[in-house]
Amino acid sequence: MISSEQEFIRQIEQHKGIIFKISKMYMTEKEDRDDLFQEITYQLWKAFPGFRGESEFSTWLYRIALNTAIIFLKSEKRRNFIANEDFSNQIIVQEDYDYRKEERLGAMYNAIHLLNPIDKAFIFYYLEDFSGKQIAEQMGISEVNARVKMNRAKNKLKDILSQIKINQH
Repeated sequence: MISSEQEFIRQIEQHKGIIFKISKMYMTEKEDRDDLFQEITYQLWKAFPGFRGESEFSTWLYRIALNTAIIFLKSEKRRNFIANEDFSNQIIVQEDYDYRKEERLGAMYNAIHLLNPIDKAFIFYYLEDFSGKQIAEQMGISEVNARVKMNRAKNKLKDILSQIKINQH
């Protein structure tokens, strides 16, 4: 028989990529991302006894992780710990490394960091291929409202990316 602690660890190990992506979307500095990752894991551990399996574990995790990230971001802003990070200065040595792809990815994350916390959540769900219905369930709004807010968030992101592109030329 698997203990609840073992089950929690197994589930977190299986879904740690989600936590990492959310941490990266909400925090620019590595130390802050690490802190957020740890805070999300802690909040999941605290809430785990209440997980009844009525939804997928990943669905439950998304909701807690995004709520934790939004709260964490607000507390970080109050403490003025957030600094802008220039992703283009990061160099990773690897033979088949695609610098253009990394540059585009860096630009996208820089643009995402400029969105408000709710728009970041919509973009995250979009990047994770959630349907409009799934997003509505996660956000606790109607499907029509979710689609409208998703389109607005995507348009904001496109506008920011086009401004970044204009400023780079």
